[in-house]
Amino acid sequence: MAKIKIDTDLLERAKSAAENAGYTDVEEFVAHLIEKELVRQEPDLSEEEVAKRLRGLGYIE
Repeated sequence: MAKIKIDTDLLERAKSAAENAGYTDVEEFVAHLIEKELVRQEPDLSEEEVAKRLRGLGYIE
């Protein structure tokens, strides 16, 4: 798994938000946010492709 660097304050805010939202850890929370933004940036994707990606991440069954 690749690692990224982010500001310490931002990381603490993300950890708190992840916990409050019920994510298992901050990595899952951040991955979900990034995936949502990527989908928003790629409007040409079909609903089927979006669902496939979200299934692959475990967000839908």
